[in-house]
Amino acid sequence: MLIPFIWMVSTSLMNDLEVYQFPPKFIPGKFLWSNYPEALKALPFGRFFFNTTITTIFVTMGQLFFCSMAAYAFSRIKFPGRDKLFMLYLSTMMVPGVVTLIPSFIIINNFGWIDTFWALIIPLLSNVWGIFLLRQFFMTIPFSLSESARIDGASEFTIYLKIIIPLSKPALATLGVFTLMGTWRALLWPLIVTRSMKMRTIEVGISAFHSLYVTNWPYQMSAAVVAMIPILIFFFFAQKYFVEGITLTGMKG
Repeated sequence: MLIPFIWMVSTSLMNDLEVYQFPPKFIPGKFLWSNYPEALKALPFGRFFFNTTITTIFVTMGQLFFCSMAAYAFSRIKFPGRDKLFMLYLSTMMVPGVVTLIPSFIIINNFGWIDTFWALIIPLLSNVWGIFLLRQFFMTIPFSLSESARIDGASEFTIYLKIIIPLSKPALATLGVFTLMGTWRALLWPLIVTRSMKMRTIEVGISAFHSLYVTNWPYQMSAAVVAMIPILIFFFFAQKYFVEGITLTGMKG
């Protein structure tokens, strides 16, 4: 598992000739640390990091807000056809993302959002898996707490905000971690809905080192290592929530 990462770091420190040397080697003849600043200067990676950070923050916050509200409705509010509607909604997880890619692009294009933050953020503000995860957790919270609050005159939104959300921090943290990492590493959707360099994200920017005839592997790997560092740091501090995520998705509703 670690070999590709080791090779990536090693390649980022090689020159162009060493990359294509056979048999391949993991240790460069000379460590070219200059590849990193040169790669970051070759393209506007400062702008790429800014775009990715803005997109990741708003998508993560949006999913926590909208997914938690939908999960609350599916788990705590009784209305006709609730369970059937949830199962219908859950069945969309079986549809591959590439199937809805073209319709989503057409809608975004009709709105005039191509090459804007709207295109990068709005379509990702809700997630079926996130709603499922939070619903499963919300259903484990005693219903007596909600009933007591209703007797005291609390509205549904008050119950959601003051009771359910504070008791659901582990599930919300898990969803936040998965959403943040997934958005940071997204490639296909940002590649499709952005056209100018000023709106590219990190992953799309890294792919710019690849052209039809040649790929600058040292620069591409250098940029990939830099892009990976923030997510590794985040994973180091939030890894326990990945374990909780596996546990929570196995809870019965």
